[in-house]
Amino acid sequence: MGLGHWNRTHRSESADRTMESNSGRRLSPAPDLARLLTYLIRRSNEDDDSEEEYSQNLEYFVPPPSVPADDVNNDTSHLDTSELKQEMLSDACALKFGRSGIWEPSLHQLLLQRERGVVDRGDFRRAICRSTSCCYVPNKMDVKERYCNKVFCGTYSQSGDIFLSACQDRQIRIYDTSKGKFKKFNTIHALDVGWSILDTCFSPDSRYLVYSSWSDYLHLCDVHGEHHVHQTLPLTPESPHGFCIFSVVFSQDNKELLGGANDRRLYVYDLEREVRTLCVEAHEDDVNAVSFADEGSQILFSGSDDGLCKIWDRRTLRESDPRHVGILAGHLDGITFIDSRGDGRYLLSNSKDQSIKLWDMRHLSSKKAQDETRQCVSRQNWDYRWQQVPRKVFRNRKKIPGDSSLMTYRGHTVLSTLIRARFSPEFTTGQRFIYTGCATGAIVVYDILTGHIVKKLSGHKACVRDISWHPYNNSIMSSSWDCTIAQWSYLEMDGDDVKMAARKSKKSKNHDSKDQT
Repeated sequence: MGLGHWNRTHRSESADRTMESNSGRRLSPAPDLARLLTYLIRRSNEDDDSEEEYSQNLEYFVPPPSVPADDVNNDTSHLDTSELKQEMLSDACALKFGRSGIWEPSLHQLLLQRERGVVDRGDFRRAICRSTSCCYVPNKMDVKERYCNKVFCGTYSQSGDIFLSACQDRQIRIYDTSKGKFKKFNTIHALDVGWSILDTCFSPDSRYLVYSSWSDYLHLCDVHGEHHVHQTLPLTPESPHGFCIFSVVFSQDNKELLGGANDRRLYVYDLEREVRTLCVEAHEDDVNAVSFADEGSQILFSGSDDGLCKIWDRRTLRESDPRHVGILAGHLDGITFIDSRGDGRYLLSNSKDQSIKLWDMRHLSSKKAQDETRQCVSRQNWDYRWQQVPRKVFRNRKKIPGDSSLMTYRGHTVLSTLIRARFSPEFTTGQRFIYTGCATGAIVVYDILTGHIVKKLSGHKACVRDISWHPYNNSIMSSSWDCTIAQWSYLEMDGDDVKMAARKSKKSKNHDSKDQT
């Protein structure tokens, strides 16, 4: 069965890039430089220009990445006066604040208040539950699967009952994660894959998934394998040679797919009509990230290697005259990922300038800021696919004139590939955190209000490209280029564990500070 079955099902239901950056170390000049030049000359005569494949082949030229220092002097002036901060603080009105700005409720006091009837209806309000959960960020690693190839994608469905992983071996493995289980129940053999599966997305009802690669098709599959759907969706780009969709997402009504491509364009595919309905030139470079602003699916976000995040309105978007409704400028290099908070207002962007920025889409950037971003991006003279991050990039903490972002978060490394960053879930954390993968093999969790690193989870031996926090349980899945996927949950540490963790953290900070001097 193909899309016809998909369409009938959903009509009835509605009725009812890429390598690592640097720390300032220089590449070993002697034999490696000769090998590198030989490789580049050979590549110049080849047709395939895949960034991901390019970084894979150059992997042996690059020493391990360094970790930038936590930005302890974050500029919170814009965020302090925002509606977002007031909204998040209202959730914590009955709770105690620690020095770090993190909520530190005493569980004993909360239980005592409930027994005394101080808490409304003798029970915890959802806000108190979320705030308490924020004190128990996952910290214990449990490797769930080991593969023979790098893991590029790993995400939970919206219900949290299903998890998928996608590897370079062209296999999409699907796991049942309901009721605490982690059991594989289906494997999809991906078709027409060049280099690797680069992005995946569940449909909102968790019955279907879509994946993309170096191909001029998207591919739609049913998750459970009941209807044997594995449909190719032609995007018919103007230049199909070397075409790739880097980012793809479902609309919340299950009717459309939105994709961002390396030909600088946005694509929209209508699943009911079985046709591409929109193709617009959106940016001046590769479109690495796309997202819908909210459940209404009318406002779109896109992020590109040109360093800009653009806002689009489907109701006024025309192929003949594509006009964005706003631009967010402030990054100094290309954008690797975008995540919407889902409220039609706030979004975050991860970038090759080694930072995450938080945006309010109502605060657009001036033309001066846009031009400044373009100039900064054009001046970048290093390649994140195989070089280390220049020291000047780590040290540059100044905002460009007109930067309209609410907040900037630093302390992770973006190298080798399009590393993901996301908001933590609403149900368990009230979206209090921003969490991201890291080229060093860590997961970095930031406090959204202070910009401080709440937790740095170390355990993987290579780049963590994708991360996914369970929407209803307090656990995080990480997908790494060390060929593993791992589940992180909270485990209370005893005194010896705390001391050991402190020693490791101190040793790591000392090592990183030496790398950056």
